[in-house]
Amino acid sequence: MGKALILILVSTLALPALAEVRLTDAQALQIGKRIWKNECAGTVSGLTSWNKGEEFPSLGIAHFIWYPAGFRGPFEESFPGLARYLKSLGKPVPDWMLGPCPWATRAEFMADIDGPRLVQMRALLAGTVAEQARFAAMRMESALPKMLAAAPASGRGRVEANFRRVAAQPLGFYALMDYVNFKGEGTNPAERYKGQGWGLLQVLEAMPAGGDPMREFAKAGDKVLTRRIENSPPARNEAKWLPGWRNRLKTYTQ
Repeated sequence: MGKALILILVSTLALPALAEVRLTDAQALQIGKRIWKNECAGTVSGLTSWNKGEEFPSLGIAHFIWYPAGFRGPFEESFPGLARYLKSLGKPVPDWMLGPCPWATRAEFMADIDGPRLVQMRALLAGTVAEQARFAAMRMESALPKMLAAAPASGRGRVEANFRRVAAQPLGFYALMDYVNFKGEGTNPAERYKGQGWGLLQVLEAMPAGGDPMREFAKAGDKVLTRRIENSPPARNEAKWLPGWRNRLKTYTQ
């Protein structure tokens, strides 16, 4: 996406409160395609994934999580909200996508990968890239107040200042929006390894007050995600994801 387009997008934000993020159709599609490339290499097949070693499928351009029935992990579940949002827009969301996740294990999911349900899901997700980006933007609307509420009082000024420094940059809004949908706001107490989170809040806390905002944001993201891997349960083998995560962070400065 060109920097000029993102500059136009940033100008639409009401930064003092971020009360509403308004995207044109073209802006939503451009950002959606970029997130899709980050998460799924821009492939239709990547829209329905269940990674080895994980307990849940990752769906859509931002790999929204859908937990199997009866399972609750440490990460925020987001696909049910997306399904309801698409339904509210009149998109052809079948009833089964509005109920519990129909696959209990990765083996069941992979056995169904070319079955009618996942073929139907990929068609829906491939045709709603802009809408998924809008859903992702909705999360940004509440991110800053949630982070400030969760941050220690002594650190709130730093978090807000760094958020606004990044948001004011040509690639800033894309980076903030992408990261929060990539690794969350960092406000969920369950999203911790050894008491340390890896969301947007932790990245903003790790940023210095000076320097180039985008480079410092990407560097802080690398620091936080590397720490996550160091703290993660060895059985999850999360180190295998770090090269891809670092490639994603590089897009924030390019």
